[in-house]
Amino acid sequence: MASVSTVAPAAPALLSPGRPGYRRLSLALFVAGIATFALLYSTQALLPAVSDGLRVSPGDASWTVAAATGGLAVAVVPLSALSERFGRRSMMTASLVVAVAVGLAVPFAPNLAVLIALRAVQGAALAGLPASAMAFLAEEVEAGALVSAIGLFVAGNSIGGMSGRIFTGWISQAWGWRAALLAVGVAAVACAVIFRVMVPKARNFTPRQLSPRGFGRTVGEHLANPLLLRLYAIGALFMVVFGGVYTVIGYRLSGAPFSLPQGIVGSVFVVYLVGTFASAASGRVVARLGRRGALYAALCTTAAGLLVTLVDSIAAVIAGLVLITAGFFTGHSVASSSVSRTVTQARAQASALYQAAYYLGSSAGGAIGAAAFHSAGWAATVGMGLVAMAGVAGLTLYGTVGARRTERRAARGAPAA
Repeated sequence: MASVSTVAPAAPALLSPGRPGYRRLSLALFVAGIATFALLYSTQALLPAVSDGLRVSPGDASWTVAAATGGLAVAVVPLSALSERFGRRSMMTASLVVAVAVGLAVPFAPNLAVLIALRAVQGAALAGLPASAMAFLAEEVEAGALVSAIGLFVAGNSIGGMSGRIFTGWISQAWGWRAALLAVGVAAVACAVIFRVMVPKARNFTPRQLSPRGFGRTVGEHLANPLLLRLYAIGALFMVVFGGVYTVIGYRLSGAPFSLPQGIVGSVFVVYLVGTFASAASGRVVARLGRRGALYAALCTTAAGLLVTLVDSIAAVIAGLVLITAGFFTGHSVASSSVSRTVTQARAQASALYQAAYYLGSSAGGAIGAAAFHSAGWAATVGMGLVAMAGVAGLTLYGTVGARRTERRAARGAPAA
């Protein structure tokens, strides 16, 4: 009688550059990243026009951005739990569909209150995408290619942020801010279709039953991890700078001494291309400097950019934005990929907590940066950013000192050669 084999089937091979499926996965998440940032920050470059059109103050108009990022921050952790049950691919698809549908309604908001409410719903809908994408990549891509893969997804974020702001600026100048928002919604529809066609099925995902008690225990364990807490804080502080600068920059450039028209102000966001290259190159930076070294380089670059923007010159402002954008996207890529690398269980929750901190930082940066600008000018917004970068420096230095102490203790306890 023939014996029955009990050998378990081999797990599907993880994806890496050159293997089938890697390019499709990368392209799908790149396009999803474009749609995410284009929708999430669709009103940011239009804030002066929204202020004029709805006859509201700049501070009130800035809530159309803060509501979206705040909605995402609040919803990202619960939706990550659903992705553990229903799958990353399904969650990302549902998030895009709902966010796009709301995006098509946003241009028709009759007043600021409705506009803010729709933006909050849109942000909450988008919450299912970032954490699921990070977990999807961590499960499907080889560890050695993870930083580059996440960097490409973040690069899609930068393309979406840039193109959305540039196109909305010129469309707003010609046909008004409502037409600009409608154009973003239509473009996001195309991105959603491409994503669904290109994204491959998950091969290493195992569904889990939803358990509120287990979910709470998992979140508590992540929040009790000192390394994860530092990474969450670093992501939030980088985003305080980025959110504050890009929320306020439109008011700085449209006011004295520059007085630029809306189309030109929107075109300044072409510097987002720097973020695309910085994100994609973050893996090489880590390979050369190490993760903490890359964070030091990112925060120094960001701080230098903030100082350069203090000069009342268009060239200086653009140069400063280039440095801020490069530093931010490098820091974000390193911190987010470090979260995925640190945990082996419940990756979606770990990534979701990072995203929650990250987008709370965006909301805080936008609100505080706008308040600082309208009370004391651009220098106050720069001051806020420098304080945030000092926080990143302190957290990174703390990690460096701790790692060196651990190495010294290990060396003292090691047997003599």
